[in-house]
Amino acid sequence: MKEKDPGTLYLVATPMGNLEDISIRAIKTLQEVDLIAAEDTRHTLKLLNHYNIKKPLTSYFEHNKRQSGEKLIKELSSGKSIALVTDAGTPGISDPGEDLVKLAIDNNIKVTMIPGCTASIMGLVLSGLPCAKFSFEGFLPHERKQRKKLLEELRDEKRTIIFYISPHRVIDVLNDIIEILGDRRAALCRELTKIHEEVIRGHLGGIVKTLSEKEKIKGEMVLVIEGSDKGREPENSHLAGLSISEHMDYYMSKGFEQKNAMKKVASDRGISKREVYSHLIKNKR
Repeated sequence: MKEKDPGTLYLVATPMGNLEDISIRAIKTLQEVDLIAAEDTRHTLKLLNHYNIKKPLTSYFEHNKRQSGEKLIKELSSGKSIALVTDAGTPGISDPGEDLVKLAIDNNIKVTMIPGCTASIMGLVLSGLPCAKFSFEGFLPHERKQRKKLLEELRDEKRTIIFYISPHRVIDVLNDIIEILGDRRAALCRELTKIHEEVIRGHLGGIVKTLSEKEKIKGEMVLVIEGSDKGREPENSHLAGLSISEHMDYYMSKGFEQKNAMKKVASDRGISKREVYSHLIKNKR
């Protein structure tokens, strides 16, 4: 008896918040597969019920990906077709879907994708910052030492930088970014596609101030930051060619307090406030 051909793994993008943000092809695929693997089956069930889709569900998430992944590969190898979905957006982006794709490829199983919502791209386009070249960094490390190490590595990155940010300790994270990358132009996008969608644009320091005034900060966020302009002259032509000390003197003469003057100098020059501070200490300011 001929052995059945392996099935297909479908990566199906689902809505980030608005249930109408799903393609006809995605709905059709979810209706036709043998099994749906979901990050949170309870969450996905709401989407399936909304579109009257009745299919078996199984969980596949970070803490069970090894055991569950092996079971899914066995099902696929036996000829079953499986749809992989995440709670919101495109599976495989900053989630364990990436591991299942690799596992399927290693086992000669066909992998295809039903495209749709991706928070990082939506945030990038809405930011108003350059979109032609960008660096997507996913979630920053929770541990501060590791987070600052990564930010140090990105200090001279000239492309627009995209992070996913959790609402927990978001202000502390933003302050770390300002300390190392400087008070750059940025956009913080939250509750994308939902009723309370918000895009806060400006410099990072201004975004921190806006968030500090909120009673509660909700929702996963996309943070988009302009790339480094280190090595380029300041945008203001009358400041071009100034040393850091002279640059500081300019803003101090305009009535800026030293702390705010340091932020302005760091922003103009595309360096961190710490670099400005180190220069001033060396020159005994």
